[in-house]
Amino acid sequence: MLPIVKYFLWIFLLIIIPIIIYFFVGFSEKNEDIKWGVNFSSKQAKFLELDEEETYLALIEDLGFKKIKISVHWDLLEKEFEEYDFSFLDWQIQKAKENNVEVVLAIGMKTPRWPECHIPEWAEDLDKKDQQSSIINLIETIVERYEDEEIITAWQIENETFLNFGKCPWTDKDFFEKEIKTIKSIDKKRPVIVTDSGELSFWIASSKTNGDILGVTTYRMIWESNIKRYIPYILPPIFYERRANLVKIIFDKEVIGTELQAEPWCTNSIMNSSLEEQAKTMNLEQFKKNVDFAKKTGIKEFYFWGGEWWYYMLTKNGDDKIWNEVKSMLN
Repeated sequence: MLPIVKYFLWIFLLIIIPIIIYFFVGFSEKNEDIKWGVNFSSKQAKFLELDEEETYLALIEDLGFKKIKISVHWDLLEKEFEEYDFSFLDWQIQKAKENNVEVVLAIGMKTPRWPECHIPEWAEDLDKKDQQSSIINLIETIVERYEDEEIITAWQIENETFLNFGKCPWTDKDFFEKEIKTIKSIDKKRPVIVTDSGELSFWIASSKTNGDILGVTTYRMIWESNIKRYIPYILPPIFYERRANLVKIIFDKEVIGTELQAEPWCTNSIMNSSLEEQAKTMNLEQFKKNVDFAKKTGIKEFYFWGGEWWYYMLTKNGDDKIWNEVKSMLN
């Protein structure tokens, strides 16, 4: 056997195989005491032709969620330069207070829901420096406004910054750290959540930031555009648990699930897909599988991704199966 072949064989035996065993082999115990939350985007509600206030109230009053993560989209909050409209966000905070709901605000340029980077029209043609200046002003304005609201438990800054996904003009690691620093200079009590892909990353870059909590996605059945077919993610629960353990040991940070798939991932948008097409990636059976999977990851807190779609199915299609399943889980 050639020396170079022996060299790579030893590397495989002594390094690669142990890494594979560590991340992919093992038994995961089921945790029945997970704290469940839900994501909410007024843009997604409108996209599904729902009343955003009605949808929001249904999630916290009818279903009874006590934790909600709200996407604060820049282009909705600041439609004109330095003219902020907080009316709907104020209303959401007030309703959360009335229902004893804990709130996480996702802020910045890149916040959850397509196209990810929600840039106002007036800011689209600004150069990078001026865009960043406006984003810092946005963050300061939001944090200063709500820092005394006790129901706000954390700030999520941007969304999956290190993942190349969405229609975004740039990525800037140094600026991302500046955003975190800006939040902490105003609010010294609450943690800052940094998010990453649960499936497409080892979470190293996001864990090395000055954020306090790492939030990760958990998707199980997706449309893969490169091969043009639906595929399941075959990663086992232990893959999430072992990475979360390393993040805790090395970076002293907790890992939470900020997006647990509970809506379809279609070839096209939900509104352009039949119910049969939607069911290929999300239905009651798949929902239960995803919940069961989450319980085995060792992660103790998850926010569902798809609450608006559940309400769409309930009110527009008369399908209450997932809605009632969630209500049963929470009550």
